[in-house]
Amino acid sequence: MAIEYISALILPGLLVLLFTRVTYNRLIGLALTVGLIAASVYKGYTNNFLLIVVDAFSLTAGFWLAVKMKPRVFKKT
Repeated sequence: MAIEYISALILPGLLVLLFTRVTYNRLIGLALTVGLIAASVYKGYTNNFLLIVVDAFSLTAGFWLAVKMKPRVFKKT
């Protein structure tokens, strides 16, 4: 039971950061992560309201970190 809460606290934020780095867009990274969480709720893997709240907190923290990331600057050659 505790592993679910620890995973809900860490993984959605990391997914937002990963998808933001892959797509180069913060909003698309957030939308993809929200879609994954919505699919898990629909399938029944997330079974109580507190777990959804922890997911939402992690999403918010991940999005905040994605906003703070600096964009890559490519050198012209």
